[in-house]
Amino acid sequence: MPTWQGWTLALLLAVGGAIGLALTVHPFLAVTRPVATDTLVVEGWCYDPVLGAALREFQRGGYTRLLVTGGPVEVGGPLSGYRTYAEAGAATLRTMAPSNAPVPIPILEVPAARVDRDRTHSTAVALRQWFDARGEAPERINLVTVGAHARRSRKLFEMAMGPEVEMGIISAADPTYDPRRWWSSSAGVRSVLSELIAYAYVALAFHPEPIPVEGAEGAPVVPGTESGAPGPRGDAPATVVLEPAQAAGPAPVLD
Repeated sequence: MPTWQGWTLALLLAVGGAIGLALTVHPFLAVTRPVATDTLVVEGWCYDPVLGAALREFQRGGYTRLLVTGGPVEVGGPLSGYRTYAEAGAATLRTMAPSNAPVPIPILEVPAARVDRDRTHSTAVALRQWFDARGEAPERINLVTVGAHARRSRKLFEMAMGPEVEMGIISAADPTYDPRRWWSSSAGVRSVLSELIAYAYVALAFHPEPIPVEGAEGAPVVPGTESGAPGPRGDAPATVVLEPAQAAGPAPVLD
């Protein structure tokens, strides 16, 4: 029968493990590991500060083009004036770009089809199809996304692009919480724990299959499919709710 010393040791180990997890899980998920490339990609559903970070990375990184991904926006939402989050994100980036630049920054939209699940993977598939349609085979790509979504995004883009493409990743800070104390806010807890569970699913149980889609205007359709259910940017809840402080720009909906 366990003694009080045994229970005390077990409690100390549990507390130590919880503290260790709290201190290491965010750096694990919010990974930044760029590669040398001339192609930069940003997920168009991200917050404006994340899009701004992508623009700064483009300006200092020697890139030749900035590609913006994203699926259709929800009807009646705050961004319903745009067809896709790729279009919305690209529009935001163009307003951020310096107007006096000698050469305009090549910001290109890569819209994804409408799907009801696995939205991040569907945007990655759309990116692969975008390259295939142009007869391009990039060896390396850098992807910019928000905070704890980074590791899962990189994994899903690697699955879609194939082993011949090396995916770099850049995690821009999530403006809704302090990453050093993510456990002290509901936004941080929600983001980190949901991403940890979702990454475990992707790493252990996600096996990509052709996704049934309904072609959105200006968006590609996954080969061999013709119909599907609606879904917004990112890849989680089907409805985007923007808080007043976030209404100035896209807010992430992760899947």
